[in-house]
Amino acid sequence: MAVPAALLETIAARAVDTERQRRLPADLAGELAEAGCFRMLVPRALDGAEVDVATLFATLEQLGCADAATGWCVMIGGTTALISAWLPDAHAREIWSDPNVITGGVFAPMGRAVADGVDYVVSGRWAWASGSANCRWLLGGAVIMDGGEMRRLPSGAPDHRMMVMPRADVELIDTWDALGMRGTGSGDMAATNVRVPQGRSVSFITDTPRHEGPLYRFAPFGLLALGIAAVASGNALGALDDLKALATAKKAQGSSRTLAERGVVQADFAAAQADLEAARALVHAEIAAAWDRVVAGDALALPERARLRLAATRLTQVAARVTAKMHELAGGTSVYASHPLNRRFRDAHVATQHVMVAPPTLELAGRVLLGLPADAATL
Repeated sequence: MAVPAALLETIAARAVDTERQRRLPADLAGELAEAGCFRMLVPRALDGAEVDVATLFATLEQLGCADAATGWCVMIGGTTALISAWLPDAHAREIWSDPNVITGGVFAPMGRAVADGVDYVVSGRWAWASGSANCRWLLGGAVIMDGGEMRRLPSGAPDHRMMVMPRADVELIDTWDALGMRGTGSGDMAATNVRVPQGRSVSFITDTPRHEGPLYRFAPFGLLALGIAAVASGNALGALDDLKALATAKKAQGSSRTLAERGVVQADFAAAQADLEAARALVHAEIAAAWDRVVAGDALALPERARLRLAATRLTQVAARVTAKMHELAGGTSVYASHPLNRRFRDAHVATQHVMVAPPTLELAGRVLLGLPADAATL
């Protein structure tokens, strides 16, 4: 889907305000919801867009170019909504009957859940709850407890599920004072003895989707990693645009020439653009190959999921290096917090720390591609 140009302009114009508030402004979140940005992965049967993965990537990249923090909030809300295809119909309709509903939360199993009749009783505290202030429903990953012990899967790994809770049952804790992505409102959230119907919980590891589209045969965690990479890529594309605008207007110190007329700037700019385009091309190639596979009715094999993660991680890393180079080429101008390249530099380096694209994912992908045993549950 294409984000309306006027909305992208609004997002970019309000990026400073978003960062100052340390959260996505509620009215801007509402505009994004009305544009359908949070329903991209919701099944068409539930009045969602059910887009293909290339469209998801392109949309998040557009948003990341306008403002990385805003793109990040849409990415978290949008990928969280993927669970709509796994939930029983009654629960899914309860949540997504409102076309403008926003969901969010934290996939990581930082909580605990105890079965009690037809419910789970959920408690825990989760960090990195991006965009949660605008959500009506929040999910938190929780380990299932039996008799005081963790329930385990046949593999021996802990059994954990994502518990979907009404916003009113969750406490939001303002811990968000970070280097970058300051506008995402990624503070903590906490729940204490919240009752969740067992049917309103999801595991991407043990459950199967209830909808048949190719989107739901794609790797769920791969979608999250690609979403992060898309926002990072958009941020880097924006950094290239910011530097180009600056370089064609700013004179080099002690010179009558603009920055753009300096050979070193020309060479570094060209190399950075080439590096970014190469990393983007790898992502697009892997998305296309994987999409062809799921359209044909097949599940993604482990090497295919590893290549997707490798491509997403690589793009996120290259995007950070490109953004850093644009920050460097801008000279003293970019050291001021008010300059867009300052924010883009900081946002880029926070994106690289997400567990789905952090450096250890290269090791995991490498083990798979080398044919070594690997715990690939989150691939």
